[in-house]
Amino acid sequence: MPPRRWIITAAENSLRRLQTGHIDVYQIHRPDPGTDIEETLSALTDLVRSGKIRAFGTSTMPASDLVEAHWVAERRGLERFRTEQPPYSILNRSIEREVLPVAQQYGMGILAWGPLGQGMLTGRVRRGQDNDVTRAKFFTAFSDERRLDAVERLIPLADEAGLPMPHLAMAFAISHPGVTSALLGARTMEQLDDLLAGVDVVLSDDVLDRIDEIVPPGTDIGTLDQAYVPPTIHKTELRRRPLSERSAA
Repeated sequence: MPPRRWIITAAENSLRRLQTGHIDVYQIHRPDPGTDIEETLSALTDLVRSGKIRAFGTSTMPASDLVEAHWVAERRGLERFRTEQPPYSILNRSIEREVLPVAQQYGMGILAWGPLGQGMLTGRVRRGQDNDVTRAKFFTAFSDERRLDAVERLIPLADEAGLPMPHLAMAFAISHPGVTSALLGARTMEQLDDLLAGVDVVLSDDVLDRIDEIVPPGTDIGTLDQAYVPPTIHKTELRRRPLSERSAA
């Protein structure tokens, strides 16, 4: 099935499952390097014009791809991406370098996922202690010594600020002017109630400065297991010349 038809079919299936006449924001998940972005934008534009979706966005799309998509949309008279959903937390700040500035330039909403560091910023993950975070059993990021070091430095900072770790983490994520909202990711009502109790928390410049000392702006501490890896990195044939062409002569 052509990529265009996949998009149309997926949207119609979502409408049927949700039992609704339209979707407010429809987001594609990860860029497909084998599909021309114009084809994707054309299919999504048709969904908007037919009233099936009202706006659409991306998830974990590199800044360069976002720029290309906006250029193509303007050049071809197509609807453009309105949102981007990247990973963002105290431990993973690399989107501050390009993704967030590009999103601000094009007026895109940012729905940050993983503001609690996939569970590492809940206060339940400590060095040398057992924890009840289910994903810790499966994700290697939870055994990354650099991430654990950062968490051990953040916990006393939260204590000094009089904040639970989850409130510190959520308040940090929404303190960036380019972030529209941070996705809670609560699994129980108790977790939801706890997070909602911290929605009014505002971090002082001093606290934010100290976070910058622990995790410098625009950097990641370790790599997320769910991190997007572009084909130019994970496909060896895209970063190595054929053996017969590797000579400098």
